[in-house]
Amino acid sequence: MATGRVRNAWRAAHTPVAGVPRWARIAAYTVPFTVLPSSLWRLPAAFGDGLPLGERAYIVLLSILSELVAFTAVGLVATWGERFPRWIPGMGGRRVPTPVAVIPAGLGAVASTILWTACFITQLAGVTLRGEPTPANFPTQAGDWEAALFYLCYLPLLLWGPLLAAVTYACYRRRRNN
Repeated sequence: MATGRVRNAWRAAHTPVAGVPRWARIAAYTVPFTVLPSSLWRLPAAFGDGLPLGERAYIVLLSILSELVAFTAVGLVATWGERFPRWIPGMGGRRVPTPVAVIPAGLGAVASTILWTACFITQLAGVTLRGEPTPANFPTQAGDWEAALFYLCYLPLLLWGPLLAAVTYACYRRRRNN
């Protein structure tokens, strides 16, 4: 019984809307995987020694929230993203207007592109986003393999914004005449 529910939920989350180009589906499904390495990289820090409970919870919740936000890109190409959930009062079951889907997604694409590009440029320059020198305990300062692992896990975030922008554009083109 539980297996059937999981299978149905999986299908509902991944069933594409008619007219979605294959490249847009692939891009939308790729977005959560661009965030996953950094989310997983953070988790060991949450369970390390010396962190207060609040900071541990913050790290875990940040990783979960990052993945949930990234997964919303799939809603731009999947059937579940076409209609409001039934539990929303007054709007449940109605079609999501194109601007309600496209404007936040477009803003998210721009914001994540700017944020992650700025993070990497400042990191390579040896400063933080605030312009302060990179702290000595920052992962890129720790050593060769630690820095390589950090970059390996965080470099995919540079793709989040451009992939989301492409999926948003595909959604807009598909829905503009509907």
